[in-house]
Amino acid sequence: MIIKSAQLETVCGITSTFPKNIHPEFAFAGKSNVGKSSLINGLMNRKSLARTSSQPGKTQTVNFYLVNDQVYFVDLPGYGYAKVSVEVKEKWGRMIERYLKGSRMLKSVFLLVDIRHQPSGNDKTMFDWIVGNGYRPVVVATKLDKLNRSQVQKHVKMVREGLGMAREDVLIPFSAQTKQGRDEIWELMESLM
Repeated sequence: MIIKSAQLETVCGITSTFPKNIHPEFAFAGKSNVGKSSLINGLMNRKSLARTSSQPGKTQTVNFYLVNDQVYFVDLPGYGYAKVSVEVKEKWGRMIERYLKGSRMLKSVFLLVDIRHQPSGNDKTMFDWIVGNGYRPVVVATKLDKLNRSQVQKHVKMVREGLGMAREDVLIPFSAQTKQGRDEIWELMESLM
């Protein structure tokens, strides 16, 4: 897809009412340091619309980015590393659940995991939770450029098994550096729109 426009349109905190959008939505979930902002920026062909940070856990709101006036990217709060209280994390969890259950336009949830490591307990919980909310998450295995080519298949298998993915579940290796995987993600989204 050729990106003509992209902007942050709506930011929702814990008590906010989510917008009733008329365009398809694609949500992005993942651990706080997995490269969610880098993926969103890469898909939108922007350097820093979604703010990246060296401090994990920066996204504490649900952020709606409108792309080409025809699709929304929904950046969900990261989980795992953020230095916040259990109470705040539980509120984020309820906020994400409210979004997943309430959105009429959500087409798919992309779950980002680091391809270099065995999926964490939090990754597995999030995968199962997304499935429990009625979606088959598309797994995006980030940080692909940190592996040698010869390691990729082994790590893809490790991620699939670690999350308990079904054979038909989609996993796309992605590199924010080389943009490998970007076209496959767009093709998948366009097929669902």
